[in-house]
Amino acid sequence: MSDDLRYRIGESSYVELVLGDITRQSTDAIVNAANSSLLGGGGVDGAIHRAAGPSMLEQCKKIRMQRGSLPAGKAVSTSGGLLPAMFVVHTVGPVWQGGKYNEPQILESCYCHSLEEAERLRCSSISFPSISTGAYRYPVAAAAQIALRTIVELLHQPNRMVKVVRFVLFEQQTFDHYATAMRTMGVNFPHSQIQEEPLGL
Repeated sequence: MSDDLRYRIGESSYVELVLGDITRQSTDAIVNAANSSLLGGGGVDGAIHRAAGPSMLEQCKKIRMQRGSLPAGKAVSTSGGLLPAMFVVHTVGPVWQGGKYNEPQILESCYCHSLEEAERLRCSSISFPSISTGAYRYPVAAAAQIALRTIVELLHQPNRMVKVVRFVLFEQQTFDHYATAMRTMGVNFPHSQIQEEPLGL
């Protein structure tokens, strides 16, 4: 089992890689890899809905009534309900179809819009799952490169409210892909470890 890793980005921002359970994170916000209905599903989506309780689902229903289904690549937010996180940012990732239907661009948009929503909510920290690499079958190595490149570029922008972006990865193999992607991007090797117990769903 790998140790959790922390990378300094610029002067005062960090990317963290954690092997664990996103529903247990106490960052200001966590990201839900939702489906377009916003009503819950399997995997991360189902786990977050179960942990957050009925109040989050009621907020999702109101958003759906006002705005309809959430398009892939977009993001909306609710409170965290019973979760340790104050907010949940819901985003819909692309279903992998061989990369022929703008899947990389949609996945990048998920991370951009989620971070924008966290900024709007004045969050200083946010936790992401590995979006679209479960039931939506996006290849993990490629998804990790898109996720990390996008977040690192955004963290380099001036006047960012969000200072800590944590990727919470449920499986060791996924964690390893993300760690490899960070190193191949040329980002500095981790200068310290974060103290986070890996927790199973």
